[in-house]
Amino acid sequence: MSIPCYPEFTLLGLEHKELLHPRLSLTYDGVSEFTFSGLYLFRNRYKYRISRNSRNNGSQESSFIISGTQPAAGEAQGKTFFMTPCAAPEWETLEALFAAHDYWKNITESVLNPVRENIEQRGVVIEEDRNNFDYLYNRADLAELAGKKFHKKKNHVNNFLSAYPNHEQKTMNAALIPAAIEVLDHWRQDSIKRNGDEGDYKASREALELFDTLALKGSVFFIDGKPAAFCLGESIARGRMFVTHFEKAVDEYRGIYQYVNQAFAASLPGFFTLINREQDLGNEGMRQAKMTYRPCGFVQKYIAKLQGK
Repeated sequence: MSIPCYPEFTLLGLEHKELLHPRLSLTYDGVSEFTFSGLYLFRNRYKYRISRNSRNNGSQESSFIISGTQPAAGEAQGKTFFMTPCAAPEWETLEALFAAHDYWKNITESVLNPVRENIEQRGVVIEEDRNNFDYLYNRADLAELAGKKFHKKKNHVNNFLSAYPNHEQKTMNAALIPAAIEVLDHWRQDSIKRNGDEGDYKASREALELFDTLALKGSVFFIDGKPAAFCLGESIARGRMFVTHFEKAVDEYRGIYQYVNQAFAASLPGFFTLINREQDLGNEGMRQAKMTYRPCGFVQKYIAKLQGK
């Protein structure tokens, strides 16, 4: 199905994969949200709608505009936003988008830099969105856990290997989806007990059910023949980066998350030099946990608003 030209929008659907996936795969920065699966799996949470923009700044190629609404939780609940994964639109379109939305979200440096001076002169206020920075890690660092800085992580992995010698990692395929769903259902119960909600269970479940359709990659981990963990992600940033979208485990196995992180990184092809483990969403505990793995950098993201709005 075709995507209408701006200012018309349509609800994001599975039928748009053939149009969106190739174009998003070519985006340079490696934003975790800017993959087809990253958008599609959260389409209901953010009420995503999509439009095609053929009027880009100096570009002969169509790009996309995604319109969304923040869910009813947190400070930004109900706020409307738009995103431009491929390129910034011309000022006339941008001005209309600001009039119809509260802010512009997930702006990357490659999209922002060519237009920043011009739009700031027109009253657009740009700010770093630190809570949504994606964490980047050298794949070799996560796979090898070498040196003093990873000493504690390495100990966790070694302790896991000692405690659970009968462990196995299998490449995700259609036959292993039921095993991964068994892990996910167990994780959901733990999440409800611990946090009072099921987190991203629905998106994770749909990702597993549409594993082949969305062309995702991953692994399922077993202990004593029982499903114990899985991870799921995909290639981004023109194939130089792998983004881990979902990583779930049965908590009763001590050290399993450290083991899964290390084992999956080691199993990835060497042409993936970087692993993107997404953002911390301003959660202090999550931020500390991500920092202990010593990120080599971040995918910086910005938000923008019209002055006075």
